[in-house]
Amino acid sequence: MEEGLDEGNADYDGAAATLEELAREVEKAGLLALLSGKHDNAPAIVTIHAGAGGTESHDWVDMLVRMYLRWAERSSHPVRILSELPGDVAGTKSITLEFSGPLAYGLLHGEHGVHRLVRISPFDGANRRHTSFASVDVIPRVEEDTRIVIGENDLRIDTYRSSSAGGQHVNKTSSAVRITHLPTGIVVSCQNERSQHFNRESAMKVLRSKLAALLREEHKERLEDLRGAVKDIAWGNQIRSYVLHPYQMVKDLRTDYETGNTQRVLDGDIEPLMFAYLRYKKERQETAGPGEANG
Repeated sequence: MEEGLDEGNADYDGAAATLEELAREVEKAGLLALLSGKHDNAPAIVTIHAGAGGTESHDWVDMLVRMYLRWAERSSHPVRILSELPGDVAGTKSITLEFSGPLAYGLLHGEHGVHRLVRISPFDGANRRHTSFASVDVIPRVEEDTRIVIGENDLRIDTYRSSSAGGQHVNKTSSAVRITHLPTGIVVSCQNERSQHFNRESAMKVLRSKLAALLREEHKERLEDLRGAVKDIAWGNQIRSYVLHPYQMVKDLRTDYETGNTQRVLDGDIEPLMFAYLRYKKERQETAGPGEANG
C-alpha cells in the first residue's frame, strides 16, 4: 500500500514540476513578445569600465565579462571582443564586446548601469572585505542612420599595437585603431582583427552606434548626461549588488529581484534578472505617460 502511495506522490510531484516549468516557459514567451522595439533585435555593444579601486575593480570587470560570456554561451548569442585595456597588475580596466543573435540588445539593455561587488578580496593579505564597482554600458549596433553625417575632418584616427593577449602578430603590428570624434569627444577603438582596415571598419560601426544613441538623447544638454543611469561608478548609483560576504545575495535595486545563489548568477544564469527587468519596464510603461518609462 505504501509503495503505491509513494508512486502516486512521485507522479504528482513530476506533474507539478512539469506544470511549473510550462508556466515559466509561457511567462518567458510573453516577456520576449514585449521585445518589439526598433532596436531590440539588433546586436548589442557592451562596454564595461572599472570603477575606482585598482586591481580589485579590474578583477570585478573580468568577473562580469565571464558572467556575460557564460550567458551568451547558454543562450547561443555569438560574441566577439572589439577592444580591451588590461589592468596594471591583473584583470581588465575596460572592455568592449559585441553580442549578436536573436534579441541581443533587447535582452541585454537592462544590464546598463553600475554593478557593485562586495567580497573578501583575494588581493588583500589581511582578508578584508572590499566593495568594487564597474559600469556596464549597452547600446544597439546601428548599421546606417541617415541623420548621422561624419566628416573626415571630424575624426582623429590613431593606430597602435594591441595591448591585450592577441598573439605575436598582433603585438608586432600597429593594427589596432582608435577613432576620436572631435565634435563630441567620443572615443572608440577596435583591436580584435589583424587587419587595420577591418579594425577601422568595426570602430566606425561602434562610433555610428554611439552617435545614434547620442541623437536619441539629444534633449540632454551635456554629453556626460547621455545616460542618466550611469553617473559616478560608485556607491549610490548602482543598479545591482552582488554580495559574496558576509552573506550570499544578488539583488537588483530597480526590480527588487534577489537570489541567494550568487555562484549561479556569476556562472551566467542571468535570465531571471533580465526577465524581472522586462516585467518592471512593462509595469512602468503601463503606469507612466507616453515617453516617461524609458530606460
